[in-house]
Amino acid sequence: MTMTPQQIELVKSTVPVLRENGVTLTSYFYKRMLSNNPDLKNVFNMDSQTSGRQPRALAAAVLAYAEHIENPAALAKAVERMTTKHVSLDIQPDQYSIVGENLLHSISEVLDVPFESDLIEAWKQAYLQLADILIGVEKQKYQALAAKEGGWAGWRGFEIANIENSDAGQLFTVKASDQQATIPAVAGQFISVKVKVPGHDLHQPHQFVLSNDQDQTYQFLVKPEENRTEFSVSNILLDHYAVGDRVELSAPLSK
Repeated sequence: MTMTPQQIELVKSTVPVLRENGVTLTSYFYKRMLSNNPDLKNVFNMDSQTSGRQPRALAAAVLAYAEHIENPAALAKAVERMTTKHVSLDIQPDQYSIVGENLLHSISEVLDVPFESDLIEAWKQAYLQLADILIGVEKQKYQALAAKEGGWAGWRGFEIANIENSDAGQLFTVKASDQQATIPAVAGQFISVKVKVPGHDLHQPHQFVLSNDQDQTYQFLVKPEENRTEFSVSNILLDHYAVGDRVELSAPLSK
């Protein structure tokens, strides 16, 4: 559905509020959504929630979208970055409806606007427009990854083949558990690594930069995190994982 001129103006009218209170809104949104849908804690990095990085990033994205609501094509570079990040985390189309419902309720509750108001309906149409763009781009990216020789979409099991000490941390080398071909590594690309959080029924993802150029194995440096929490993937890998243990990886992507 195309947004009406009135709906576009309503979304634009929230720009000053988003500039002032965007992080408050997105922090509320994440707490609401993760409380209502705790399974999504396996998708979102909880360290980024605790530090506020994720709410700040979303607040900036929502503000930019509202500012460019008349011309979403102006956000092409941002869409490229966002969809690449989503593909690395295996974000699926059905999750967009969960995000949308919680975002709309958060806007209603934080701004104290009735959920049945024209403003919320305008934001609903704006969100559906954006979701449609993102889902379409991500579908193409998933298909392109799966079509590559040794490629895959989503998560794939890998085994830790070697761990080397270095001054900066530990260099992990992993190989596919199914012993099938993998996309050749290119140094500077990134992968997402998902691990089991000790003491919790929870898995957490984190992105690492590849440091090798070779076939069949991936190598990445794991540095200890200073502001560590029980959800810090780097520290979990350093403290609890050894050669022979299994992790899950998304396919290599370029930033």
